[in-house]
Amino acid sequence: MIAIDTNVLVRYLVEDDPSQTARAAALVEEVMSRDERIFVSQIVLCEVVWVLTSGYGFQRKEVSEVIRNLLKTRQVVVEEPDRVRWAIDAYARGKADFADYLILESGRAAGCDRLATFDAELLGQPDVFSP
Repeated sequence: MIAIDTNVLVRYLVEDDPSQTARAAALVEEVMSRDERIFVSQIVLCEVVWVLTSGYGFQRKEVSEVIRNLLKTRQVVVEEPDRVRWAIDAYARGKADFADYLILESGRAAGCDRLATFDAELLGQPDVFSP
């Protein structure tokens, strides 16, 4: 199994740089032809969501579909997939950033009963408060 960085995944997804896209695609094809797996961390997913929305103008629905497709891909191993699934569903419905929903869900998984934040977009969630 190999881990990939945000820039490799973004090049593969958006195909905006011919040289890097070709290299990213070749890597993915090689890994899949050997029936190996690709690891995608939560940090990479947070960066991918940010890059797709801020750099490429993707809407929440489009970004959510991209992440859900990664979760469904047999040869892609996503770190803590249940947390990511919850966070991307909340992101698709909500107003806060994907990373904020992932922070909330990670805290819950760690046994936290509340999240303190100044993020106004996240404050409407259950168990979220402003200090």
